Amino acid sequence: MELINEEPNYNYGGFWIRFVAYLIDSIVLYFAFAILTFAFTGDLFYQSKIDPTAFGKDYWLLTSSNFILSLLYFVGMESSRFQATLGKQVMGLKVINSEGGRLSQANALGRYLGKIVSALILLIGYIMAGFDAKKQALHDKIAGTYVIQESRT
Repeated sequence: MELINEEPNYNYGGFWIRFVAYLIDSIVLYFAFAILTFAFTGDLFYQSKIDPTAFGKDYWLLTSSNFILSLLYFVGMESSRFQATLGKQVMGLKVINSEGGRLSQANALGRYLGKIVSALILLIGYIMAGFDAKKQALHDKIAGTYVIQESRT
């Protein structure tokens, strides 16, 4: 008897559906950032003629806090039992590891940090998802992850 190693037949999430999911996540994070910003600065930060550098260390504290909030959101949600951010959930997507299972927090962190690399190279790392057979962006390849469409039954 010969064992056949069959690769799972996933429906991978392509560029545009992932883009819409990211837009939804951006809206969620925008409101979280707005609350955080208001907590640090009141409405002063949102007045149009105010230079953000005038806030000195508070500006860097705010920027760092927003980065950490974003990191916690993506790493926490993608390594949770949902395996997806709110945007991915709305779009019927989830993130899996190379074995088809849930991401560990370390794996999700690697994926998040890989997104920084994807962005630093003129977003080419993100655009790769539109041309790759398994719809992997650069950060997915770095972390060994896949974004798949969940079957809706």
